[in-house]
Amino acid sequence: MTRDIININDFIILVEEAKVGTNAKDLVSESSACSFDEPVIAVAFYGSGNIDLTVKYGKKEKEFNYTKGLALSFYADENVVFDHTVENDKPLECLLIATTTSAIDKLPNQEGELFGEMLNELVNPSDHYAEGPSFIMTPQMQTIVDGLFNIQYEGKTKMMFFRSQITALLSHFFGELANLKTEKLKTPEREKLNQARDILLNNLDNPPSLNEISKRIGLNTFKLKKEFKELFGVPVFKYLQNQRLTIAHNMIRNQDATVQEAAWHVGYDSLSSFSNAFEKKFGFRPSQIK
Repeated sequence: MTRDIININDFIILVEEAKVGTNAKDLVSESSACSFDEPVIAVAFYGSGNIDLTVKYGKKEKEFNYTKGLALSFYADENVVFDHTVENDKPLECLLIATTTSAIDKLPNQEGELFGEMLNELVNPSDHYAEGPSFIMTPQMQTIVDGLFNIQYEGKTKMMFFRSQITALLSHFFGELANLKTEKLKTPEREKLNQARDILLNNLDNPPSLNEISKRIGLNTFKLKKEFKELFGVPVFKYLQNQRLTIAHNMIRNQDATVQEAAWHVGYDSLSSFSNAFEKKFGFRPSQIK
């Protein structure tokens, strides 16, 4: 068995491979267990053989008997043990991308926001182990995972390639997660939610209240809040804020407006509030755009 741990920004990447025996006539099995030193939120991607996985925490157990191609998201603390059963015809290939709960807000490029918005049950767990969405990987995701277990590069080039592929894999994961959530919504309700989005985009500087939007699209406020987040990945007014800041960013970058003018254009009366929100989203202040 080989187990490599790689740190990329505030992500912990665990690359685990294991196989036993070479003679198919002699069925051999081994147990490969791992745990974490502190609470993590993670996504595990499984390639190769259909190994068995048992998650043990306290007196509880959760079993997975078909893991090939599985993308599994979860929260786990120090009391959880992941036990893989590897056989000679079922080798283990597991790529795990994890972040500690203490580092979730420090992740770059709004990745922390994605975890919080789309994996909320993991950010706010109710037990030692909490399972989030899981699904069979898309062909694009499977290709990336296969490639990461068969990298031909060495040294710095290998690390550069590895880093880029991890980012791509996470992007595909969250993209597929958003698609799965979208498919759960009925078409008429999806049209109403798109209408709500358009209302926000057409009134960036003076948006209507939730009650006003609900009346205009014919959907009660509870459904509007719940299903808007399912469709677009963020709450209604978080979506509005993201759009405001993105438009302001483009205006400043393209020299279509000064920082103050861009803030006013998207509905910010306070320049300091605008600058703080801008820095939180993009990682730098609007005055630093070149």
